[in-house]
Formats: sequence, C-alpha cells, structure tokens
Amino acid sequence: MSRLNPSKPTSPASTFWQPIRSFALSQLTSLVRRATLRESDLAPKYEKVHNFKVHTFRGPHWCEYCANFMWGLIAQGVKCADCGLNVHKQCSKVVPNDCQPDLRHVKKVYSCDLTTLVKAHNTKRPMVVDMCIQELEARGLQSEGLYRISGFSELIEDVKLAFDRDGEKADISSNAYEDINIISGALKLYFRELPIPLITYDAHPRFIEAAKITDAEKRLESLHEALKLLPPAHCETLRYLMAHLKRVTQYEKENLMSSENLGIVFGPTLMRAPELDAMTALNDIRYQRLVVETLITHEDVLF
Repeated sequence: MSRLNPSKPTSPASTFWQPIRSFALSQLTSLVRRATLRESDLAPKYEKVHNFKVHTFRGPHWCEYCANFMWGLIAQGVKCADCGLNVHKQCSKVVPNDCQPDLRHVKKVYSCDLTTLVKAHNTKRPMVVDMCIQELEARGLQSEGLYRISGFSELIEDVKLAFDRDGEKADISSNAYEDINIISGALKLYFRELPIPLITYDAHPRFIEAAKITDAEKRLESLHEALKLLPPAHCETLRYLMAHLKRVTQYEKENLMSSENLGIVFGPTLMRAPELDAMTALNDIRYQRLVVETLITHEDVLF
C-alpha cells in the first residue's frame, strides 16, 4: 500500500501574509507594465551626423575625439554647430554619427534640419507638425479648400516666429488664430523651409522613377522601396502627415479636397527637386503630385 504524505497544515501566519503577497505582486506587475509602456513611448534614437564647421578657438583646446592638442592660431579644428563637439578636421572624418543636438545651439524651429530638431527636443516628429495637425483635425477638417486656400502671409509669419521663439509653448489655438488657413499655411511653410526636403534630395529620383511606372502594383512596390531611403525621422514624419491627409480626404464632400488636390498642393512642397534645368523640373511636377496622391491613398499599405 502506498503511503500518502499528509498535507501540511496551513499556519495562521501563512494565511495572514497571502493576500499581502498577492497585492504586492500585482503592484509590481503593474509598475513593470507602466515602465514598459513609458519606454515604448520614448522618442526613437535617430542616428545623426555631426554638422561640423571650421572654427577658430580662443585659448588652448584639445580634440574631444583623440584628446590631442589643437595646434595653430586660427582654424585649429572644427566644431559641430548642433552639439558643440570640438575635434581636429582629420578626426571629424572618423567621429561616429552620434550627434546629440543641444538646445543651446539649436535656436529655431523653422529652417532647421528635421533630424536635428527632433533629436534636440527628444521627440518622434517636429513639434510644429504634431501641433499644427492636432489643431487642424480639431477644428478644420470640414473647412472648404483646406490647404488650398492660403491664410494671410503676415499671420503665417507670426505663427512661424511663435514656434521659433516659444517652441512647444506656442499658442496656435482659435483664440490666437481664428482662421484655420493660417495654421495650414504655417505647416506648409515649415515643410517648404526645410533645408533638406521631407522627401530628401537623395531619395527624390527614386520616387520620381516609381511614379512613372504605369502598373499600379509595381508602382506601390517601388514606392515602398523608395521610402526605405529616407532618414528615419523623415519617414516617420511623412507617415504621420500622410495619415492626416487621408483623414482630410474622408471629409471631401465638405472640404472639397481629394487626394489628387492634396497631391497638387503638397507635391512640390514635400519633394523639391535637386538642381535641375527648368524643363526637367517642370516635367517632374506631375510626378510629384502622383507620388503624394499615391502615398495618401495607400498610406495604410506603404508605411
């Protein structure tokens, strides 16, 4: 006959501590989950090259890469205009692409390199893009001619100055700017003034080639490959913008803005051509429109 081990009697102390242990475990699990969520919400770590400029240093200076003295009276080395790193000119060629822009050096929002701006503010996208789109979706989706009708240029310039001066604290609410076209105009101006367009000069030819493909499925495949050429911060901003523009088209009956109309407006703004002759640039306009129109229509597939 097999002998069964009698179960251990439950002590009063064990009974007392059991609910406390369960509560502590649930709290710990909750804390871990919240920490994981916070970590996933953090801005991605975009890679960025340094923006080195020849610099004359006053007083003795040492290279921050090789730690050797920087000799000479003038132009002893180079300084990153975005993070302030000081190195020899020859060292600048081997410094890792780990620039961390400092807000002391990045003093404006408009006309600032997009990746530099998002790294300086530790955001996924430029705050001007997020804030303008949020405002537009809150009160402008049914506005007739949204993005096609221009607001007063003086007030658009005022919004630009507000972002450059106050950053994310800029007031673009209806209390400050009742006309929604001023906000849409400020967003378009931001993209026009980017030193490197949202669809970069390097990627531009591949997007134009993709637009020339007549087979719709092959065009989508080619555009998908072209998107991989964009810097991560540019691609994320383009994805966010296209999702917004698709929501604009869902109110086409009210705002009269189809994906084709939005392509006409945003084509030349998002993908300015590299230095081309006037005739080639003119021919590219229709393909720029087609690129943006396709990105809007198939935003859920391409990104």
